[in-house]
Amino acid sequence: MKTLNPFMISGREALPLIEGGKGVAVSTGMSSGAWAGAGGVGTFSGVNADSFKDDGTILPQTYSGRTRKDRHEELVQYAIDGGIAQARIAHETRNGEGRLHVNILWEMGGAERVLHGIMEKCRDMVHGVTCGAGMPYRLAELATQYGIYYYPIISSARAFRALWKRAYHKCSDYLGGVVYEDPWLAGGHNGLSNSEDPKVPEDPYPRVVALRSVMNEAGLHDVPIVMAGGVWWLSEWDHWLDNPEVGPVCFQFGTRPLLTAESEISDQWKKRLLTLDPGDVLLHKFSPTGFYSSAVKNNFIDELVARSNHQIAFSPEPVGAHDTPLGVGARKREVFVTAEDKGLAESWIAEGRTDTLKTPDSTLIYVTPEKAEEIRADQIACMGCLSSCQFSNWSENEKGNTGRKADPRSFCIQKTLQNIVHDGAVDEELMFAGHNAYRFSQDPWYKDGFIPTVKQLVDRIKTGM
Repeated sequence: MKTLNPFMISGREALPLIEGGKGVAVSTGMSSGAWAGAGGVGTFSGVNADSFKDDGTILPQTYSGRTRKDRHEELVQYAIDGGIAQARIAHETRNGEGRLHVNILWEMGGAERVLHGIMEKCRDMVHGVTCGAGMPYRLAELATQYGIYYYPIISSARAFRALWKRAYHKCSDYLGGVVYEDPWLAGGHNGLSNSEDPKVPEDPYPRVVALRSVMNEAGLHDVPIVMAGGVWWLSEWDHWLDNPEVGPVCFQFGTRPLLTAESEISDQWKKRLLTLDPGDVLLHKFSPTGFYSSAVKNNFIDELVARSNHQIAFSPEPVGAHDTPLGVGARKREVFVTAEDKGLAESWIAEGRTDTLKTPDSTLIYVTPEKAEEIRADQIACMGCLSSCQFSNWSENEKGNTGRKADPRSFCIQKTLQNIVHDGAVDEELMFAGHNAYRFSQDPWYKDGFIPTVKQLVDRIKTGM
């Protein structure tokens, strides 16, 4: 493999190895500080990170506000306090080495306020901010205000061109890099557009070459591209190094840092990662953000798949083939479905899926009474963790809602991510992971359940493996 040389990242030389930020208390100050301490770029999450009580124990994020808006204010404060706490841990842990970034999601609730709140206290500790899940037009302005570098996460040259023309050309001095996140291979939320087929992955190389072409047109020849999603052994990316078509390039690792001694996810989660097989990660569209996302197939994902599979279209009036009456709800209010779908509904009811819930798309889903109660309770308890939520219909706009019905085919993402990171049952909660996570079980380095330190992992990656 070609030599992996340090270069300028966020104002100082560092290895072009970046820890991918994973939200809701997964990428912590301990893991990101250790990654920076190994000479790379550590990234802690600013998405509802953990804060602590005076005795050092984690402060549970509970909500007492009577309204969604009240609970949203509580959530924003939790996020700010947690981001500050994790920044300080990371800063102390890195021992003056490497670079330290914070990761936020543009579509998270109160994203701009959270970033302001963290940077007002930590501008001397944090050197850059990465941001994806949406089109973060105001990211450049916010980062420049605090003198830190910004790294937009995009999945196409077209997306970056739009960001550059609308906003980033005004703040080019602090554009530290552009993160190209492979929408078919990366874990968490993915940037697939309507023109791309989720079932037909595309080679990242021509997409990144197209991105470099757009960047060169803008005079950004020396600004690195960060390849994210699907990166495991650097030896497999050797042809990208010193390649004029790609230009300066860094590599981001999101999944591999989960399985380190400093990673603060549960032992159950780590053990599960060691047992994955090819195909055990599903690219799906159940997320309340409306984006595609990738997560490990487990009982949680299986239930969401089943929820959507037990679904029929209906009409409030007889129209065309929808001419068969069907009583729904406790009062058996009449809607009209096809004769075939009525037969399906009756079979599902016989299986115990006796409760019906309407979706925004004029369909009915059939669930058990217990699941229906859980869905309604979660929707009522919404704390506005997203700028716009399909599951609860919350929105940060003046009306406080999306203007559409809440979608029971989705889920409360804040609840399940908080559960899994704080020792929740890994089979019963959302477990984000990249599609190469199965390689833990195939990589001989992890034989017999070996879990490296971050330093060992970074040293291993530098060898190309």
